[in-house]
Amino acid sequence: MVERSSSESGPTRRQVLPNKRDAIDRATRMLIEDIESSSYDPTSCFAVRLALEEALTNAYKHGNKEDPNKSVIVDSSIEPHRIVIEIQDEGSGFDPGTVPDPTAEENLEIPSGRGLVLMQSFMTTVEVVAPGNRIRMVYDKPQQ
Repeated sequence: MVERSSSESGPTRRQVLPNKRDAIDRATRMLIEDIESSSYDPTSCFAVRLALEEALTNAYKHGNKEDPNKSVIVDSSIEPHRIVIEIQDEGSGFDPGTVPDPTAEENLEIPSGRGLVLMQSFMTTVEVVAPGNRIRMVYDKPQQ
């Protein structure tokens, strides 16, 4: 289900997705197409796509534990100079402070935590909202 609305901050979209890989892939493509048509350059689109794919995969796989009876909610707002994306799963959440630093030498072989680092490196801000089953990512368009 996709809902669209407008506010002072620009158009918003809410997508309630079944917890299925193909639905998540379609939602990603739809959102990236909206970003591309909003005059964001290829570098910006690439950055947002990587962070979005990682956040959605985490919601699908880790939050909802691939349970097809659960849903993922994606709220997005695309403005001329800012993109805001919030993703929520039906899991119990997590504490980002407990995720091992994947850049620490002792954790280089452990795959856990790389997605958070990736999202943080490509987005302006990334916030895990308590209880940890909702993530808010903001991308501010670089000044020309």
